[in-house]
Amino acid sequence: MERIETIPSSHATTGVAPPGNAPEDGALPTADTGGEAGPSPASTRDRILEVSLDLFTTQGYDKTSLRQIAERLGFTKAAIYYHFASKADILMALHLRLHEFGREGLASLGDDPTPELWGELLDRMIDRMLDQRALFILHERNQTAIEELHRAAHVSDHEDLQVRFRQILANDDIAIGSRVRMACAFGAVMGALALSGDVFSDLPSDELGAMVRTAVSTMLLGPSSGEG
Repeated sequence: MERIETIPSSHATTGVAPPGNAPEDGALPTADTGGEAGPSPASTRDRILEVSLDLFTTQGYDKTSLRQIAERLGFTKAAIYYHFASKADILMALHLRLHEFGREGLASLGDDPTPELWGELLDRMIDRMLDQRALFILHERNQTAIEELHRAAHVSDHEDLQVRFRQILANDDIAIGSRVRMACAFGAVMGALALSGDVFSDLPSDELGAMVRTAVSTMLLGPSSGEG
């Protein structure tokens, strides 16, 4: 399943490595391997994110240090600073992966969404989110740390998604009963996946996905009484 990146891979979100740690002549810092060339910047950044995701999830964001991340990768801390200015930037990059799901999905609905298109969107979301199931566990176990990440730009990003979401569900061209079911179906997807790390941790992703799809189908295609 395709993985979505949300931040350019050449540098950290600030684009500047801390003084003294910037690589000379644009060279990528390498692990302590006797001077041999390390992996490409893109793959190195991905590895940093994956190891950080594992550590943040298993032992918590607050209890994980950049030194631990570097040691797990066999890197120096300078190699991490080349890609991320701080530990918070790593957490933000992981968090923004979920934003991409929402942004791309809402954009795919176009200007004239229908309940049918909404169902197709949720179906795609289920697949992509289950592929990134570890991100939901990360959010569930590190809620305080993630709340502290809400910078001005990030708040604006949240608001943009919320505005688009409300526009769709406030569309008078869609029957009110359908809009209510659309909102409930979306809540079912997000609720099940948000709890997938602990409450539903024993369920394999394919089984959880099938159950969520059944719930969504029931909500979207159920009795239409009350529409107006």
